[in-house]
Amino acid sequence: MAMKLRFLPLVALAWAGCTGSPPPSGDPAPAATRPAAAPVPAPAPYFPSTNRPEVIGTRGAVVSDHPLASAAGLEILQEGGSAVDAAVATAAVLAVVRPHMNGVGGDAFALIRDAATGEVQALNGSGRAGALATPDFFNGEIPQTGGASVSVPGAVGAWVDAHERFGRLPLSRVLASAIGYARDGFPATTRLGQDFTSQGRALNAPGRELYLPDGSPRASGVRLRNPALARTLERIAAEGRAGFYEGEVARSLAEFLRSEGGHLTVEDFAAHTSTWVQPLSVDYLGHTFLVLPPNTQGVTQLQQMEMAKSFPFGEMDPESSSYLHHLIEIKKRAFADRDRWVADPEFAPAPLPRLLDPEYLRGRAAEIDPGRAAPAVAPGFGEATDGSLDPDDFDDGGDTVYLTVVDAEGNAVSWIQSLYAGFGSGLLEPETGVVLQNRGALFTLEPGHPNRVEPGKRPFHTLTPMMALRGGELAFTLGTPGGDAQTQSLLQIVHRLLLFDHTAQEAVEAPRFRSYGGTRVSIEDRIAPSVRAELAALGHDLRVVRGWTATFGGAQVIRYDAAERSLTTAADPRREAYAVAW
Repeated sequence: MAMKLRFLPLVALAWAGCTGSPPPSGDPAPAATRPAAAPVPAPAPYFPSTNRPEVIGTRGAVVSDHPLASAAGLEILQEGGSAVDAAVATAAVLAVVRPHMNGVGGDAFALIRDAATGEVQALNGSGRAGALATPDFFNGEIPQTGGASVSVPGAVGAWVDAHERFGRLPLSRVLASAIGYARDGFPATTRLGQDFTSQGRALNAPGRELYLPDGSPRASGVRLRNPALARTLERIAAEGRAGFYEGEVARSLAEFLRSEGGHLTVEDFAAHTSTWVQPLSVDYLGHTFLVLPPNTQGVTQLQQMEMAKSFPFGEMDPESSSYLHHLIEIKKRAFADRDRWVADPEFAPAPLPRLLDPEYLRGRAAEIDPGRAAPAVAPGFGEATDGSLDPDDFDDGGDTVYLTVVDAEGNAVSWIQSLYAGFGSGLLEPETGVVLQNRGALFTLEPGHPNRVEPGKRPFHTLTPMMALRGGELAFTLGTPGGDAQTQSLLQIVHRLLLFDHTAQEAVEAPRFRSYGGTRVSIEDRIAPSVRAELAALGHDLRVVRGWTATFGGAQVIRYDAAERSLTTAADPRREAYAVAW
């Protein structure tokens, strides 16, 4: 357990009638003339050192990447909506107020717990490559932006499928706040303007006209409207899945993408389906952790946890060089396996039993040299490939949002959705107001690689929502944006919660690292300079990041106390995240 230091005030004893000089030499003053010693104050109460206060409720809680989205989800809970109703409402508002990170044109994944049965189901809401997307279509290179980088957007399908299975309120009510913010506008913030400026360079002309008029974002407090997106959301509210994947919206998107060199057709939109799948799990630190299976990197999260069992992390200082070095080296081995095996299981099933075998992962952990950073790590089995994405692509982009909802009964949603890069493909379709993702950029053309592009195939995804159970009861939900940083950040936060007795907010705010390819590591400047020097001496190539940036994601947590029916939240100040509860 980590010690929480309490600083006691120093008490100075003064002599009566003196001005700070020592008492006279010789006999002490008579007892009757000596003042009584001042009482020593009781230790000051411990208060967590965080940027955000604890937000705790008993009837429901919502945490998301924007205050308006969290408020919309809470309204739904207060009107009797389910946790899924609230999650879909929150996700839809985020699609409007965070258009560079996620949206109707992106993908989504979710873990959903039904308190009545105790079951957790996983929803894969990622889209597929079009029927025309053969390797030959790409002429030797898969583009990172533009029409050919766009796979079928799956987020809307996930909203509708989750709502049909677990919703209570009409979809029209669930989407009402998002429709209103798109039609009537929402006030821009300083941070939003900064994001638009840094990430909007690749936007097409309609996108620049909407988000960067005259080359600059709207000033803080000025409303940003997208009436075309409002009409698209209204169609979804009225018609459900068909309002997006069929009819006028699908035709507009398909025709636009073909004009931009894309491979999607109206038939590709109509054929889209979400997939309900069984979560993967591992037991770690007295909890069962649940994640999505491939085509996400959830298996990579569990590999890191299983390897972590080989080291006494609870006996280390979480800001020491030894602790950080071993976590970084664990990550490298899990990512080498990820890049070799994780892809769409309908085309290339990953060898999950072997990848998650405890004996295999103990052997991988034993490879770690405590005195040296490995410059390169090969997969534990299978030939290494060249088909993985360069880890520096889209570094630090605001490409993803995470949200979580839990109600008083323990119904819970851990939900993540994304465009991939900032503003995705860089294409805003003007008739629908939809910014289109570039998830297709994560395919490879390497022959034999499991993630090689094929018609109808889903690309590899980094999106990794998490849920933790203890004794079959919900313990907490957790997730973060951040691409490759996601599994790294989540393990660091889990350790803060369960090994070092941090509050949820302390755990989210604690300084973090992010490992890239080779020996490159970004690290927050709150890690001591002496520790950074020790890491450099081990061979880590450090980039020190100042302040609170999205480099390390933007994590959110809800902890659930089943006995007290209390919900303790955490929202990351690295983003505009906000927690609400009642």
